[in-house]
Amino acid sequence: MTLPEKLLNKLVCPQCKGPLHYGDNETRLICDKCKLGFPIVDNVPVLLVDEAEKL
Repeated sequence: MTLPEKLLNKLVCPQCKGPLHYGDNETRLICDKCKLGFPIVDNVPVLLVDEAEKL
């Protein structure tokens, strides 16, 4: 299940405040500027820099 587009448009990277977009199979949100991937766990985005995967 994906996040509603209205919600996705309001979410930003916690590090640079840049836009996020879906990554692989909609299992994470990607910040292109910071090169970070934030996991989505049980339909909840985990927007913690410490939990992000460096791309």
